[in-house]
Amino acid sequence: MTIAGSDSGGGAGIQADLKTFHARGVHGLSAITAITSQNTRGVTAVHPVPLTHIRSQIAAVFDDFPIAAVKTGMLGSAAIVRLVAREMAARKPTWLVVDPVMIATSGARLLDEGAIAVLVDELIPLADVLTPNLPEAEALLGYPIRNAKDCARAGHELRELGAKAVLLKGGHGSGREVVDRFFDARGVLELRHPRLKLEAHGTGCTLASAVASELARGQAPRHAVRRAVAYVQRALAHGYQPGGAPLRVLSH
Repeated sequence: MTIAGSDSGGGAGIQADLKTFHARGVHGLSAITAITSQNTRGVTAVHPVPLTHIRSQIAAVFDDFPIAAVKTGMLGSAAIVRLVAREMAARKPTWLVVDPVMIATSGARLLDEGAIAVLVDELIPLADVLTPNLPEAEALLGYPIRNAKDCARAGHELRELGAKAVLLKGGHGSGREVVDRFFDARGVLELRHPRLKLEAHGTGCTLASAVASELARGQAPRHAVRRAVAYVQRALAHGYQPGGAPLRVLSH
């Protein structure tokens, strides 16, 4: 199940999540938190879904389906983060993957400033896997992350917020390689792959959804993360440019 915002351009959000679920062999369910007006050029409007309807969507799917994993994406406001955290605490899904979506690729803000504290205090402590990119990790921790030493510190401090494991994504870093770092009770697992010279949309949504899919299929977290990262690399390498901007969408 994904709890996230809708992307009218089809490259990220609920749309990317459901494509990923299908490609990874699981049935996708959804609760939409916001309706965005966006395309490959950017986000032009965001309409939050009323809390009562978000709650009713979550109730509808939990009441009918055996949910193996939940992934959260764009939540938008403190009230929505709090609602989702309370629902997850009450319903206790086997696996919870939290993607702390804050800013779109275009630069549009997708999470209110005031919601970060609620995310840290109420939702992240419930997460089995937290999947921030570097700017999101910086926002959560309050300091810049510039090198491998900073990444190591950030990974451990993000786990101290309560998440059982953290996948710190390295796509916003520099150098010829992208280094994704997975922190859990066993230590640190580094996943290295060549940096592709292209601008893409929906990679974070896809990666978190792929992790959730693999967990739902019975994979252990480290194996799930390895398979998810490999899937995103293939999807990115075979991506295509559907709109007017030079922005690639992943091929699922």
